[in-house]
Amino acid sequence: MVGSSHEALHRVFQKDPALLTRAFQKVLRVPFPEPRDFAVLNADVTEIEPVERRVDTLMRVETDDEAYLLVVEAQGKKDERKRGSWPYYLAYLYEKYRCEPVLVVITQNSTTARWAAQPIRRGLPGWEWLTVRPLVIGPDNVPVIASERDAEKDVPLAVLSAMTHGRGAQAAAILEPLAFALRTVDGESAAVFGQLVESCLADSRAKEIWRDLMSEIRYFFNNPVAEKVREEGRVEGREEGRLEDRAEMTLRILEWRAIPVPDAVRERVLGCSDLDQLEVWAHRAVTAERAEDLFAGDGA
Repeated sequence: MVGSSHEALHRVFQKDPALLTRAFQKVLRVPFPEPRDFAVLNADVTEIEPVERRVDTLMRVETDDEAYLLVVEAQGKKDERKRGSWPYYLAYLYEKYRCEPVLVVITQNSTTARWAAQPIRRGLPGWEWLTVRPLVIGPDNVPVIASERDAEKDVPLAVLSAMTHGRGAQAAAILEPLAFALRTVDGESAAVFGQLVESCLADSRAKEIWRDLMSEIRYFFNNPVAEKVREEGRVEGREEGRLEDRAEMTLRILEWRAIPVPDAVRERVLGCSDLDQLEVWAHRAVTAERAEDLFAGDGA
């Protein structure tokens, strides 16, 4: 059971190691060789007792040319002690494994992200003997994935999006598209991803929405009829489900933000059969001041 956002933020990469190298390309815009193999390693970097040091997640990545160590640290807030620990981790791990370590810091906080991204320099000014430049994944560079189509293209990346934005105003817009996308993966993976996302949600009402969605997902995987539809990939039922889920999500976002929803608005949203239009309304629901603002600019 993952009980904290700190654990969830780095464990998502243990669930899908390839997500981290995709994050290099899609989020950090850092070129990384195409991996051939992954191995999750012991995260203990203790050298001499009783001083114990432990990284959050450590993975060895094999590429065609060489191997790398991916050192993942989940960071909730500024901690100046890390500016001493991180260089130690990298030096020790290089000495132990004799391959290049790469430090990746993941956070849900923009201020923490900016702090973590600052280079760590040791030595005389202008003559540093060591410079550490952490790569930082956070709400400022992870895209908000708020459509089912985008979420289905890369479910683990959509999970990462929900986790990094889990403490912000965008969280509600991500949850329902992600829940729909989780139906395209196996039940075990959906359960693990669902638990990781829940651990990263700060708002109690967002957690409640997510738990309701996860109950629906569990029903989907446990219901023989739903499973049959999933396996056969019936387009008609899938499209109908998209429309219903998107309409309900739009109304849930308004309710989550404590905005009253008149019957006329509810009927118009639930009666809409245009998925693109519903997606527009869902995005507007995140910032709307009144329920009627969903339809601003749409005409009569």
